[in-house]
Amino acid sequence: MAKKIRIVLTLQLPAGKATPAPPVGTALGPHGINIVEFTKSYNEKTADKAGQVIPAQITIFEDRSFTFVLKTPPAADLLRKAAGIEKGASTTKRETVGRVSKDQVREIATIKMTDLNANSPEAAAKQIEGTARSMGIEVVG
Repeated sequence: MAKKIRIVLTLQLPAGKATPAPPVGTALGPHGINIVEFTKSYNEKTADKAGQVIPAQITIFEDRSFTFVLKTPPAADLLRKAAGIEKGASTTKRETVGRVSKDQVREIATIKMTDLNANSPEAAAKQIEGTARSMGIEVVG
C-alpha cells in the first residue's frame, strides 16, 4: 500500500550549503522530519553544483518519512549569471540593468526545459525572454 502524503514543499537552497538553520529548519520542523538527515542528503546530491540555487521539492509522508526531487535552478538565477548582474531592476519598464544574447536565452531554455510547461525549445525560450524582460534585462540579437 502506498504511503499517505502529508505535504509537498519546495525550498530553494544554495547547492551543497544547506544547514538546519532557517529557512530549512522553520519549513521542515513543524512536519516532524529529520532536518539533519535532509540537509546532509541534499548537500551530497548538490555538491557538484556549488554556487547555484537548486530547488528541492520535498514530499513528506504521514509516517514522517520523506523523499525529495531536485529541480533545475530558477530562470532568474540563470539570467543574472548570464548577464553578470547582482540583481534585477527595481523599475523594470524604465531601467535596464543588463543584456543577454538570444543564444544565452536558448541555452538557459534548454537547461530549464524539463521544468517548464513548454512544448518546444522555441516556446521555452519565449518564457525565458519574458522572465528577462520582467527583471529589466534586455535580450539582444
